[in-house]
Amino acid sequence: MKKKKITPFVIISVLAMPVFAHDLFLKLDSFFVKLNQKISISVMNGTFQESEGAVTFARLTDLSVVSPSGSVSHPVETDLTKNETTAFLNFVPKEVGNYVVGISTTWRENALKAQEFNEYLPAEGIPDILEKRKRDGELEKDARYRYSKYVKTIFQAGNKATDSYKTVLGYAVEMVPQQNPYMLKKGSSLDILCLKDGKPLAGQIVTTGYETAGRMLGETSARTDKDGMLKVKLSGSGKWYAKFINMVKIDDPKLNYESKWATLTFEIK
Repeated sequence: MKKKKITPFVIISVLAMPVFAHDLFLKLDSFFVKLNQKISISVMNGTFQESEGAVTFARLTDLSVVSPSGSVSHPVETDLTKNETTAFLNFVPKEVGNYVVGISTTWRENALKAQEFNEYLPAEGIPDILEKRKRDGELEKDARYRYSKYVKTIFQAGNKATDSYKTVLGYAVEMVPQQNPYMLKKGSSLDILCLKDGKPLAGQIVTTGYETAGRMLGETSARTDKDGMLKVKLSGSGKWYAKFINMVKIDDPKLNYESKWATLTFEIK
């Protein structure tokens, strides 16, 4: 798949612009866990390495845990603890295999002045909306939009691989790996199916990268193909993420756009 070339303009924008929103990731200290021992999954509200605000239970519209056997449970508010910056989902894995954990959030709204919004779009991997604003003569228009987030993680309990890794949670936007990440190694490729409303999302820009030894490496962006598929080259071992923002213009007297965020995390040995 042809990689999206990140222009100097985009890189400069990322460095110079203020942070308009936070990514949301589910992250473990290690994605390889032991059975019958309590684990805490960090809800990273900020970047992949630093959470800047603890997500509250009241903000969630779904919290699901899929076991290796395929059964689904829904943790309650007491299973979610937090400190000043980070929320933690706590539970004890009791089955050998792959677990999938998902979170979805309520809608929130934000407003940006025209210039800030124009800078925000390419920096967050949404250049198509900027092109439409250019085409429609709307570059001078301020923007108000709503957004919601849909995040997943896959981790390994014990040393058995199970098919639960490909569970579809039915979120508004979602990423579904087509191979088990825990059967892959550095240098392998992983196909990720991107969905919107349960249907393949073609032409979506997705950003991937990984963390190893505390360093962020290998970030790259590419578009999904006509079948909503993205092929990710697993260039290094570590904690991996994939993320995208799907934004569309909407017909609403109070809002101009709607964006849905998706992230997926896992680890490669």
